[in-house]
Amino acid sequence: MTSDDRRLGMDRPISRRDFLDGVAIAIGATPLSRLGNQPALVADYPPSRTGLRGSHPGSFEIFHSLRDGRYWSTAPNASDSGERYDVVIVGAGISGLAAAHYYRRAVPRARILILDNHDDFGGHAKRNEFSHEGRTYLGYGGTQSIESPGEYSPTAKALLRELGIKVENYRLHLDRALHRRHRLMPATFFDRETFGTDALVREGPEGALAGWADRAPLSAAAKRDLLRLDREPFDPFPGESSQAKRLRLARMSYRDFLTKVWQVDPAVGQVFQASTHSLFGAGIDAVSAQDAFGLGLPGFKGLGLAAAPGPGQNHDAVRSRAAEQFYFHFPDGNATIARLLVRRLIPAAVPGASVDDVVTARVDYAALDRPESGVRIRLSSPVVRVRHLGDPTTAPEVEVSYAQPNRLATVRARAVVLACWHAPIPYLCPELPAEQKKALSFAVKVPLVYTNVLVRNWRPFVKLGVSRIECPAGFYSAIELDAPVSIGRYRHPRDPDQPIVLHLSRAGCKPGLPIREQHRVGRIELFSTAFETLERRTRDQLARVLGPGGFDPAADILAMTVNRWPHGYAYQYNSLWDDFWLRGEAGPCELARRPFGRIAIANSDAGAYSYTDAAIDHAFRAVEELGRLT
Repeated sequence: MTSDDRRLGMDRPISRRDFLDGVAIAIGATPLSRLGNQPALVADYPPSRTGLRGSHPGSFEIFHSLRDGRYWSTAPNASDSGERYDVVIVGAGISGLAAAHYYRRAVPRARILILDNHDDFGGHAKRNEFSHEGRTYLGYGGTQSIESPGEYSPTAKALLRELGIKVENYRLHLDRALHRRHRLMPATFFDRETFGTDALVREGPEGALAGWADRAPLSAAAKRDLLRLDREPFDPFPGESSQAKRLRLARMSYRDFLTKVWQVDPAVGQVFQASTHSLFGAGIDAVSAQDAFGLGLPGFKGLGLAAAPGPGQNHDAVRSRAAEQFYFHFPDGNATIARLLVRRLIPAAVPGASVDDVVTARVDYAALDRPESGVRIRLSSPVVRVRHLGDPTTAPEVEVSYAQPNRLATVRARAVVLACWHAPIPYLCPELPAEQKKALSFAVKVPLVYTNVLVRNWRPFVKLGVSRIECPAGFYSAIELDAPVSIGRYRHPRDPDQPIVLHLSRAGCKPGLPIREQHRVGRIELFSTAFETLERRTRDQLARVLGPGGFDPAADILAMTVNRWPHGYAYQYNSLWDDFWLRGEAGPCELARRPFGRIAIANSDAGAYSYTDAAIDHAFRAVEELGRLT
């Protein structure tokens, strides 16, 4: 181990699993590493597992062997479990859990089995728990929030109400004054590799550009261009209608808009490069100028554009400007929605009776799959085949095969909902029509990394006066303090000397390539990156960004969970690359989600829309389609 590794704390006994090249070393029932004087975390409680999470080792290898045509040559002989269900649901994410909820509501005595390849339910709505000196700290490892609930469909709104979620009460849970009391502001970190020096530049009260442009480590020309973008009412398309201007903007990237239309200094484009990562999983080279306008990025003051969405405008940009209840954030993100759904389906598994108590409830994972339960959730059980027993148009049952250690089991059901990602479906269900399999394969997921780090205190943030830090060229594009949300018995730390969870996010993109190719390349890179590398990059970036505030990565990091999502959020159509979207034509998702015999298809991929309401809406639609079989 190098001296630099020791400086970063790579040798410190934090709470982590030990990984080699992304594959778990055998742990068995061994407790995880001790965290200071804290008792060892329980290794068999999924939310408290640290290290490499998200698409964790053990959750994807079988799917890859199916894709590569290797699985069936070495698979054990399938054995009929003798289990029969009304419906089997593939995928225990929010869409799969919602599908079970809707099916159970339609058929109260239905027997339902939910199968999932991960060791926890919730899919991308991933909960991370940390424990330190008797206190639990939560983080979100995937889906962050109920975003723009005012735009939810009546179906999705009704489900939130049914689960007891009152989005209008968010103000009661969020301590809006906490950051103000400590004078914390957003900031931007300029790294030396890109901008010549490491510099943390805090925003002032004037706003994002006018407040810090003069203090950024940029040339005089770049600073002038930043201020021009912010202030100058430049119209590069005079005399054209708002609709014509929008069509132009929809066909050019925001980077081209800056460098070719505004002709700004190239450094300005780099300043904004990662500003679209959180919504699109790609930089401004792959996001249209029209969507940049929708996101409120600068440079559009003189165009006189109407506020209404333009042709082919992405939902992300539209929703980002929604005024009604922008979001509701639980301490573990939308994992709380998954827990509420599981409580409805299997009350014995999730104690309590309210939204407030579910946040701190400890799930009884042993209760998820009991024979006497009408609904069963079977984790770590990747499905490998779904096929009708007979002609799909007349078959009375569907057979579902799933893998467990040294065993390939089959169950039968009157119907199946494929609430999993769309990309594996052609391999799970080869009998689907060729054109539908092609449409399903179009859904290239957005690769993401969401890392949660429990740190000893947040004094460095107070000393530096920052809350959220954008890193335009960093390994992570954003570092932020956990949102100050308290619900029920869960209390957000208010004292800067208390531990807190930091959230870091990274989009696995490769600027310069078409957006779907960026996602493919990024996915391969994530799968091939060892946990040790991810940990080192995390420590190094925190040290460089927060070091001037007194942060010591060797002493101050208590635990780390890296949620690696090579197959992250649903791909959303893009006017730069998807001509059908700009022309207002139907997208591949409409063909991909068509029911086939006794099989219906859900998941947010079915709407090419990476939001929780899409997962809910398509679960409802899939169950309605199955209802037509009766």
